[in-house]
Amino acid sequence: MTHSTGSVSACLPIHSDLDLVRVRQHVRQMTAQLGFRLVEQTKLVTAASELARNALIHGGGGQMECTPVSSSGGVQGLRLVFSDQGPGIADLDQALSDGYTSGEGLGMGLGGARRLVHEFSIDSRRGVGTTVTVTSWTSRPPRPREAP
Repeated sequence: MTHSTGSVSACLPIHSDLDLVRVRQHVRQMTAQLGFRLVEQTKLVTAASELARNALIHGGGGQMECTPVSSSGGVQGLRLVFSDQGPGIADLDQALSDGYTSGEGLGMGLGGARRLVHEFSIDSRRGVGTTVTVTSWTSRPPRPREAP
């Protein structure tokens, strides 16, 4: 079970390249404050950069909400929610597959971001927009035990 350790620490707009820089800086700062190791910091900052760029380029802009979380076992983490009100993703499975590109990138965006974080979910509806939620932990939280 995961729960928030407080309210959203930041809700950052994503409407320009400068906003992409601010997103990366904020995520780096939050991961450092929460005690993420450098490698885990870099992974989450990279995922955040990819997802923010997708919101800007494909969604026409959007926002990122950043929330510290903790597992029921006390492991600290950071949840990022990227949302836009763009056209949505026509074929989600294809967009998540390795090597897929819309013609503007290397095809590492969504699939790459998914591999860099511990938890990943996406909700995309044609004509409504896309929301991607990712969570990374300072260390992988223990799995809940199953009842005997």
